[in-house]
Amino acid sequence: MARPPRSASVDSRRRLFEAAAAEFAARGYAGANVDRIARAARLNKAMIYYHFKSKAALYREILRDMFTAVGTRVADVAAASCTPEDKVRAFVEAIAAEAEARPHFPPIWLREIAEGGGHLDAATLNYARAVVATLGRIIEEGCRAGRFKPAQPMLVHGGIIAPLMFFLATARVRRKMQRAGAAGVADIPPKVVVAHIQRLTLAVLEGRIA
Repeated sequence: MARPPRSASVDSRRRLFEAAAAEFAARGYAGANVDRIARAARLNKAMIYYHFKSKAALYREILRDMFTAVGTRVADVAAASCTPEDKVRAFVEAIAAEAEARPHFPPIWLREIAEGGGHLDAATLNYARAVVATLGRIIEEGCRAGRFKPAQPMLVHGGIIAPLMFFLATARVRRKMQRAGAAGVADIPPKVVVAHIQRLTLAVLEGRIA
């Protein structure tokens, strides 16, 4: 295939990325269809293989986009000159902000977890591992300062990710629940959820929750 002009190439890649993100969020990896992705992006299917080589590579690019953004932000958090408590709060805020900016990610990630990570390669897992490792460094800093109790970073990270992804992925379900009589469940502001997760995470790390 002839190489398109740079501006057109950047635009077509963006359109494919956005169409694929919506497709994977709606149908998961197995159910996603490259023909539908191409039609939604208003491009020839061959452009998918020009930019991403394969359906699997496109899927992993969507995951890595999130992990790279989060990894950069939490690395800055870990390097900041503030208390371990503030770093934990900022860690939670960083993940929430990047997930809110990518509404496709929570349903994709929850489905991938439920399927045992079968579509993840080693490189993508390394991106995710780096985020957990950064949290581990923050926890270690808090332990050295006598502010935190020792804790397994993966467990702490799970306590952050699980409620956050659940909240962001269930907007439509919560609207249905509210129509069925569960007052207020569709109107919970994200900042309230973030603050709730921050309090729980710090309570665990400070030993206030066994």
